[in-house]
Amino acid sequence: MSEIKRVGVIGSGQMGGGIAQVAAVSGFETVVMDTSADQVALCEKTHDKLLARAVEKGKMSEDDAKAAKGRLTYVTDIKSLADSDIVVEAVVENAEVKKSIFKQLAGMLTGDQILASNTSSISITEIAAATDCPERVIGMHFFYPVPVMKLVEVINGLATDANVTERVIKLAGDMGKTAVPANDRAGFVSNRVLMPMINEAFYAWMEGVAEPEHLDQIMKLGCNHPMGPLELADFIGLDTCAHIMNVLADGLHSERYRPCPKLEQLVVAGRFGRKSGHGVFKY
Repeated sequence: MSEIKRVGVIGSGQMGGGIAQVAAVSGFETVVMDTSADQVALCEKTHDKLLARAVEKGKMSEDDAKAAKGRLTYVTDIKSLADSDIVVEAVVENAEVKKSIFKQLAGMLTGDQILASNTSSISITEIAAATDCPERVIGMHFFYPVPVMKLVEVINGLATDANVTERVIKLAGDMGKTAVPANDRAGFVSNRVLMPMINEAFYAWMEGVAEPEHLDQIMKLGCNHPMGPLELADFIGLDTCAHIMNVLADGLHSERYRPCPKLEQLVVAGRFGRKSGHGVFKY
């Protein structure tokens, strides 16, 4: 079993950038790739800011922060990932986009390199079927914000090799995360359980059961949730929540997972949550 020393990440947004930061801080040579030069530059600036903040708060030494930054490389050419021992894809939640990327990666990484997807809901088996090496494809679902959240859902596709699973679980541990297995069904565990709760909160609001702030307060105080379901939806992104719910409905062949009309209305209005400044709540 070859040791993972070099990590490639496709996508330099919140998830990809967070995964790359954690990998570099954990001692791995890390290459962050994005087709947008502006996005890559923004990712690097974000890393500089977050590492500096960690030093200011005493969470890491200045030398360690400099060493972590020195392990980070930022590129716009996917061919720069060819020497990676594992590539973690963290792009938009679109099956066709992901399959196109994995097909390209499979043709480029022909040894025992691992092809992992950070998808939160799309079938790993479906993604793997776009390649000629489905045994090397696996789900490695991190949670936002990646430097803070400890969980990594590890999802085997139908053909994922046990050796690949073992290496990914070890990698997650080396990155300070706890790897927990989940089977390859739409939404896996986290989103299959979480999204219906968020959706039901939207229905309760739409039907006048309670106002959004009261719904959230009841769930926080009554169920000991750190964040109410509607605030959490804003944090995730209402468009992302609606998309995941549609993936669940299609993948599990059940209309009960479809997004609430109230949620869909906010998305159509461009109210996506924190990232747009307005969702259920204003920011």
